[in-house]
Amino acid sequence: MSSVYEKVLSCYESVREKIDFVPQVAIILGSGLGDYGKEINVVAELPYEEIEGFPRSTVEGHAGRFLFGYLGEIKVVCMQGRVHYYEGYSISDVVLPIRLMKMMGAKILFLTNASGGINPEFKAGDFMLITDHISVFAPNPLIGENIEELGTRFPDMSHVYSEDLREIIKEAAAENRIELKEGVYVQCTGPSFESPAEIRMFGKLGIDTVGMSTVVEAIAANHMGMKICGISFVANLAAGISPNPLTHQEVWEAANQAAPKFKKLVTASVKGFSKIL
Repeated sequence: MSSVYEKVLSCYESVREKIDFVPQVAIILGSGLGDYGKEINVVAELPYEEIEGFPRSTVEGHAGRFLFGYLGEIKVVCMQGRVHYYEGYSISDVVLPIRLMKMMGAKILFLTNASGGINPEFKAGDFMLITDHISVFAPNPLIGENIEELGTRFPDMSHVYSEDLREIIKEAAAENRIELKEGVYVQCTGPSFESPAEIRMFGKLGIDTVGMSTVVEAIAANHMGMKICGISFVANLAAGISPNPLTHQEVWEAANQAAPKFKKLVTASVKGFSKIL
């Protein structure tokens, strides 16, 4: 048995000793968006440190726990704080939570993140529905021995972000009068912000937003056959576009201001997923 798969199974067994909740939708909250957990009718909580072998989130403001509960009639598991590659974890540890939530029962993965805006038509405070991604700047989590129990050796990446889920999210945005951009997201390793030259390159490649998460998680979820969707919150304009130095504090302040709209959009979207669950 693969050591990577063995570790996921060990974490799953650790969770099941404490929690028997079977979620339908998995939600990952990006930087500054962790407060969303208050929208969930929580029936159980599980701090990461109580799961044997589970990587811990070290970024300030990431609570580091799973929330289990309901959004309307939909059963959800929500990560308050994700694990990033720049924290020093292996890429297999970074995507371990995704594999674990799929084992728990989740069929849909809803990714969120805070990002830097590259598209000149975007501004800080915008929400972008992820239509596709570019993954060459972060290690692919499927490198190494394929885990046949999870998926095929060479998974197709033509439709990573479900068109059905994207339509539901667009309907939710329209009903709540929330402007929703669409575009391509790229993950860099971080933790340093990108240079102006890198941002110019990304712009020429047709990339709309940039961040330090999400893509490797989507690859792992796609490998396992999950339906995936994602919203990128444009917290600031990327280096060379914004005249101001980039700071993590800026990301948090922007996310806090956008939180009410974000909560409405995610909640309405997840409730809408009932159409396909």
